Amino acid sequence: MAGMIDSAFFGDLYSTAEMREVWSDRTMIQRWLDVEAALARAEARLGIVPVAAADEITRKARVELLDLGEMKRELEEARHPIMPLIRCLARACEPEAAEFIHWGATTQDVLDTGLILQLRSSHAIVTRDLAEVRRLLAALARRHRDTVQAGRTHGQQALPITFGYKLAVWVAEIDRHLERLAQLAPRVFRGQLAGAVGTLASIGEKGLELQALFCADLGLAVPEIAWHTARDGVAEAVCAYALVGGTLAKIANEVIDLQKTEVAELEEPFHRGKVGSSTMPHKRNPSACEHVVALGRLLHAQVAPALQSMVSANERDKRAGVTEQAVLPEASCLVAGMLRGTQGILSGLRVYPERMQENLGLLGGLLLSEAVMLALARHIGRQRAHEVVYELCMDAVEGRRPLRQLLLEDPRVKPYLGPADLDSLLDPARYTGLAARFVDRVAPP
Repeated sequence: MAGMIDSAFFGDLYSTAEMREVWSDRTMIQRWLDVEAALARAEARLGIVPVAAADEITRKARVELLDLGEMKRELEEARHPIMPLIRCLARACEPEAAEFIHWGATTQDVLDTGLILQLRSSHAIVTRDLAEVRRLLAALARRHRDTVQAGRTHGQQALPITFGYKLAVWVAEIDRHLERLAQLAPRVFRGQLAGAVGTLASIGEKGLELQALFCADLGLAVPEIAWHTARDGVAEAVCAYALVGGTLAKIANEVIDLQKTEVAELEEPFHRGKVGSSTMPHKRNPSACEHVVALGRLLHAQVAPALQSMVSANERDKRAGVTEQAVLPEASCLVAGMLRGTQGILSGLRVYPERMQENLGLLGGLLLSEAVMLALARHIGRQRAHEVVYELCMDAVEGRRPLRQLLLEDPRVKPYLGPADLDSLLDPARYTGLAARFVDRVAPP
């Protein structure tokens, strides 16, 4: 085992079997073969190679027909990724067809186009699974549209919100990620057929027509010019995955925060048999959430090398490819693991509204200081009201007395706000603003 993603024991905690298969050696080689076959078919249509040769190349461009052991041995000797592929495919084909394999292409044409085919498959998985996270969050937001909870800023209780509102903020963020993923597809999913330095000199006048046929065969967009050294598309994909991972890590981190013993408003899914500690039998740790946060850190670490791979020299070199062949599979696998982990957390998330209600009363009315201040401001002015309520709030905190009692006793407040007024003003459910309406806007019924 060289890494946790491929571990027989821990691999499914870091990624998914489906995503690992997208980036497996066999899939990679098959995508290279798909590229060689598409090239041959396109060239046959233009009379550049014989139709019979293209048919034979297409029939034999199957990974199961190649001797991968021999390919590996030739790779070690040649130190070149595509020549061993060409030789092994040539041995599988009839001799008359073998001479037309890879006609007019360069190594990076095959590597880049194959990489994009793999990324397209990865992208479909990420988009599908992110849409499922969105569905789970939206359903929870609607369910808890009116579940009142303490909103917190700087780790302190601030004003009341609803739990549905908190969830709706995440839904809106994921909607933007889904939009980004859709928007990057036409920019990134482009074929590469450009020849040694990008000019298609090896094909000549039929080059642009060949390029269009080749890309259409693979379902990829035609690039306006070679992108051998223009690696912004791959970098954009990695950055987009990192943005998705940032949101997923934030969601998991919030569950961790709200699962703390002293808060206890949420809890990640639990079942009998799930062990929190080898020595403390009572522990119910947010281990799934912690894992998602940790994967987010690993995913974000892929961004820097992806951006650095944009720096290459002249018309082509190997630096970008070597970097991307490591970074892109890693980023894809990690975000897949995060998505699956988040789905598991959300599908069984335990929400404790009664605890949320208890926590709303922890400050003895201080949570509604803004409501009181604004009500008083109508009578004595906003700044004066702030000074009065601030002073009473500090007295309440330091003297451990309920704010309502201090307000009722204060001669600056008594003429304007009576017991009934304060009962209304200090009711958290009456001061959630437009939280429920924002839920309806983001996650309509």
